[in-house]
Amino acid sequence: MTDLVLIKPNIDYLDIITAYKNEFAQANEPIYGGAHLENYVDLVAWIAYTQAIETESGVKEGRAPSSTFLCVRQSDQKMVGICNIRHHLKQDFLINFAGHIGYSICPSERRKHYAKKQLKLALAKAHNLGITKVLVTCDVDNIASEKTILANGGVYDNTYVNPDDHSQTKRFWIEVNHGNKS
Repeated sequence: MTDLVLIKPNIDYLDIITAYKNEFAQANEPIYGGAHLENYVDLVAWIAYTQAIETESGVKEGRAPSSTFLCVRQSDQKMVGICNIRHHLKQDFLINFAGHIGYSICPSERRKHYAKKQLKLALAKAHNLGITKVLVTCDVDNIASEKTILANGGVYDNTYVNPDDHSQTKRFWIEVNHGNKS
């Protein structure tokens, strides 16, 4: 578990990104924190997209720029996860549902504490982006994600109930300090 690193997507990782994407497709699951990876056939275009959205000029008006990272196990160069860090929360969707950090772990690598380590690494990246208090959310019934958030210092704020579909999202804040910094 200690050999996980967060790496920005680039063409050197096309094979492992493809394998990661395919595993989610086979499991018929969405890729949370993947910067719309599941919507791209051309992964070089997706990599360019992840680079573009890192700045205000690369996102639609009213949207937050974000940084996307592949979570790679160094021992075998397998992509075990992905995460996306939004640089601010100036959007209702982000403050109520998505938060600062979205992430997922590939189905075959779950229950190995990778989510906990990936979130810890993402908090360090958030600190490097100047974010001192991070909002992380999860569906009310996602116990594994809630445990991951709590293990990284998450403090429960409230449960947001979507007025449209009545879905419930738990909201947690994590203070990011020099101790989390990489």
